Amino acid sequence: MSDFIKASNVFFDVPAADVDEALAFLSDKAIELGLSDDRDAVLAAFKARESEGTTGMMGGFAIPHAKSDAIKDAAILVAKFAGDVKWDSMDGSAIKVAIALLVPGGEAGTTHMQLLSKVAALLLDDKFRDEIKGASDAEAVAAAIVKGL
Repeated sequence: MSDFIKASNVFFDVPAADVDEALAFLSDKAIELGLSDDRDAVLAAFKARESEGTTGMMGGFAIPHAKSDAIKDAAILVAKFAGDVKWDSMDGSAIKVAIALLVPGGEAGTTHMQLLSKVAALLLDDKFRDEIKGASDAEAVAAAIVKGL
């Protein structure tokens, strides 16, 4: 599972005011990282999932996820936002960190579910959440996620 997250997939001081800007940023990064060649398809996949119910969790975290044939390789992207992001969340708090999952359409029932369940479990751990929120180094963020996977 360590192949899914690298330091190059972690972004700090991301300028997003709301969920739409956050998902657009993540879609742009998917293209830059070579995970997809179709930004619009990735963004549509993120938005389709969000329309089924919020991916805003608790404690300032969100787990947006996109499943699409336009995604070449499964990956985790982390965006630590410059400020509070307006995003429906389970506890009503603003989102500070998004841990995004990108999964090829053909892996929707396997890789996607494994990653989602592991990341969701990590977010139940106060120590993990504090470590991610306090980290200012991409290597440290990636290492904390790898350790938890």
